[in-house]
Amino acid sequence: MNNLDTTDPNNYRYGSKHLEIHVLGGVKTSKLETLRITLSIQKLGSHQIIRHGIDLYNDNQVEKFTRTVAERLELGTTIVRRTLQELTKELENHRFLLLEKEQQASVPYRKEMTASELRAAEAFLKKKNLLGKTNGLIGKSGVIGEHTNRLLMYLIFTSRKTGNPLHCISLGSSGVGKTHLQSKVAELIPWEDKVEITVLSANAFYYFNRTELQHKLILIEDLDGAESVLYPLRELQSKKRITKTVVHKDSKGTTKTIHLTVEGPVSVAGCTTQESIYEDNSNRSFLLYIDESDEQDQRIMNHQRAVSAGQVNEEEMSGAIRLLQNVQRVLKPIKVINPFAMHLELPRSVFKPRRTNSHYLQFIEAVTFYKQLQREKKYDGATGEEFIETSIEDIKEANELVIDVLLRKSDTLTGACRNHLERLKVYLKDGQKTSFTNTEIRRNLRVKETTLRRYNGQLLAEGHIRKVKGKKGQLHHYEIIDIDEYTNLRTQIDGALNDCLAKIGLAGTPPLRHPENGEDKAKKAS
Repeated sequence: MNNLDTTDPNNYRYGSKHLEIHVLGGVKTSKLETLRITLSIQKLGSHQIIRHGIDLYNDNQVEKFTRTVAERLELGTTIVRRTLQELTKELENHRFLLLEKEQQASVPYRKEMTASELRAAEAFLKKKNLLGKTNGLIGKSGVIGEHTNRLLMYLIFTSRKTGNPLHCISLGSSGVGKTHLQSKVAELIPWEDKVEITVLSANAFYYFNRTELQHKLILIEDLDGAESVLYPLRELQSKKRITKTVVHKDSKGTTKTIHLTVEGPVSVAGCTTQESIYEDNSNRSFLLYIDESDEQDQRIMNHQRAVSAGQVNEEEMSGAIRLLQNVQRVLKPIKVINPFAMHLELPRSVFKPRRTNSHYLQFIEAVTFYKQLQREKKYDGATGEEFIETSIEDIKEANELVIDVLLRKSDTLTGACRNHLERLKVYLKDGQKTSFTNTEIRRNLRVKETTLRRYNGQLLAEGHIRKVKGKKGQLHHYEIIDIDEYTNLRTQIDGALNDCLAKIGLAGTPPLRHPENGEDKAKKAS
């Protein structure tokens, strides 16, 4: 019985009563209008082999090859022709199977949760103090310290499922764990929902499938390695789509202009040490400054020792990661409406308030979105669209998390320079001093001379320190002009956020929405 053996993908074997045929290199699935193969054909019991490249859909080639094989192997042309026709049919069927497998492989994989996994994820999302419990679970998954940053980052990554995703950039000195924090929190996102990038060519983004990046998390290890794609990334963040026009030649050689479009929205996260260089990207993102304190160093080193000593419960860690991934899978796209938005105002000290205000409102919506199983689903009276509403509790929790971000957005100094100034204040307070010299700061705070000179230049320009004369023959001294300025700024921002909550009123009810925006009939009647 004739059969096609495709066990070896590079050497198919086909046997008949008279001939043994090998298809060298298999078949290609790219061009269905041809069936070009390389054959090795041999008569059973004979050592003579004929090797030939042929298109089995070209009748002239097949007929000529049939006569050649029949003549050399001393067989009738009818036998050879029938064998080649049967081989063609078998190869056709096999190629269709290969195409089907390729199509199935290109379909995005979605993990199907078991019934118990689904129940556990839904039960977790219905718990009281959900954000606190989520933060604790993030800690169990292996993220050490960074209590505010890790929860902020997790909620920002969760916002990828909304219509207006948030973005973040992790900032800090080299070697403080920016990439580590991002990668550890990204482990809590299902792998089918994220794209990790180390280096990408300038046009690579335009060649994704049209909807391949929709509602995905794009992770960039170092913005320096992705400098060529920062522009299309910014467009994806702002316009939620990118388009490129290119010239293309079709199979007939005709030149045509085609448009390559990739749809968003996407959530973008990256790491860098150079805050000022990526200002355009920073304006579109939450800036998360890594904790570089001695206490955080000690926490990380203690964890490293515990891992080395085998004292870390890896099963508990894996369980926390799986649960948070399943929580992400349970969350479904749903519209969020903030009925209190008109009462929310940013402090006047915030720079670029238009974008920051948008980010602030989006973050509150992200908190509500994460709590969707705890919210009553409502329906727009005009369109029937399903939505959930933000509560006062969501705003309070969002304010607690976002105050440091707003504080940095209100600061005239870069993050690194601000960290240096705060260390200076602590140093002077501990030593009960009012002034300092460059030499003592380099020695006691271990700052490089070039770095210290840059910090001093910025602090002098922004009016945070001033030069004072030392004793004759001594070095220049500096003193801090207002040691409480950052504390006062924080108090001012905190007060502004609390004033907004006071306007809403802790016992207040959401204002009725306008009938054109889908006011519920029950509310209208009341």
